[in-house]
Amino acid sequence: MKNLLVLLIKIYWLVPPSKRRKCIFKTSCSRHVYEKTIREGFISGLQAFKYRFENCRSGAYIIENPCGEIQIILPNQQILNETEISERFIKNK
Repeated sequence: MKNLLVLLIKIYWLVPPSKRRKCIFKTSCSRHVYEKTIREGFISGLQAFKYRFENCRSGAYIIENPCGEIQIILPNQQILNETEISERFIKNK
């Protein structure tokens, strides 16, 4: 099963980047799931996919906290710091 998930991700990577949805995370969702699957196995890869799928969607928004730091609030209300946010989202703020 691990190999199947890795294969599906590699097939996804054949789709031109312009046709893929842009990820809000610094490490793309597919790269994160791929690395998690390779390192920790199929179940961890599926859990990573589920988490990213649920939170890399509309409903996340960028804020600047009182200290001036850029953060993003995910649909599950988790707050991520600037180091975890894709640079293109920070530039567009």
